[in-house]
Amino acid sequence: MANRRKEAAGVEEDEAKNADMEDEEGDDGNRRQLRHHYRELMQSMQNNREDMLSSRSNKLTETLEVANKLFEGVSRAREAALDAQFLVLASNLGKEKANQLHADMTVFDPTSFAEDLLSFMGLNRLENPDSDSDDEGFARGFLPSDAWEKLGTEADKYFKRTTTFHYMLGSFKTEPPVARPRIERQRKNKVEETRAMPAQLKKMEESHQEATEKEVERILGFLQEYFNQDPDAPISFFDFVIDPKSFSRTVENIFHVSFIIRDGFARIKLDSDKLPIIGQMISSCYTKKDGNQWRMM
Repeated sequence: MANRRKEAAGVEEDEAKNADMEDEEGDDGNRRQLRHHYRELMQSMQNNREDMLSSRSNKLTETLEVANKLFEGVSRAREAALDAQFLVLASNLGKEKANQLHADMTVFDPTSFAEDLLSFMGLNRLENPDSDSDDEGFARGFLPSDAWEKLGTEADKYFKRTTTFHYMLGSFKTEPPVARPRIERQRKNKVEETRAMPAQLKKMEESHQEATEKEVERILGFLQEYFNQDPDAPISFFDFVIDPKSFSRTVENIFHVSFIIRDGFARIKLDSDKLPIIGQMISSCYTKKDGNQWRMM
């Protein structure tokens, strides 16, 4: 029994393999036939190029419809590449056909238009008896007296415009405006104001200068008291001018100390740590005068 089952299973496997091989062979045959149709279609387009470019022929449209039916069977890249090649060829032919088209309805023939216009205006084709010339062109004859009025009445229907305005007594005569005489304005005397402003500014500058001098003298007094107590010990510049609670006060202290350095009451140098220190001038001594004011001897 076991041997029979193995033999039956082997037979079923062989039958399945044979069926798969038959399907693959059938698929390959269909694909081969599809590629053959694509090549024939492209060859037909190249052979019938003039017929497809003709504006009276629908050959290009029919060929595109055939290609659409062929594309339904495309499932592999090889056939898709042939379809893309066909589309490139068809698009080039379509572009050339579009360039060859002429829209006859948009062509304007001025000669034909002039003939129709003269006929509408009532041109008499008979020879004008008052004219002895033979060089009157193709429009020989004469127009009736109301020809242009007739043309204007007809053309007025196709143009939207507002009604014209006619003056009952003619147009008004406009005269150029009379130039007004130019009056020069008198300038006000600003002598008093110009005198008052410098005096006010000078007063403000003097008050600011006095406040600065008093503050410099006050700081110099603190500095000299320290030098009198310990002449050999320098003062740290940062410790002397920095106010940890006020930035503006620190800036003012630096500003005032700069005047003391400028006038030679003290000097700034660097210590061993490269930090600025305030030192006393070697050949200078100071005495008080008029209260808190100091004088270098």
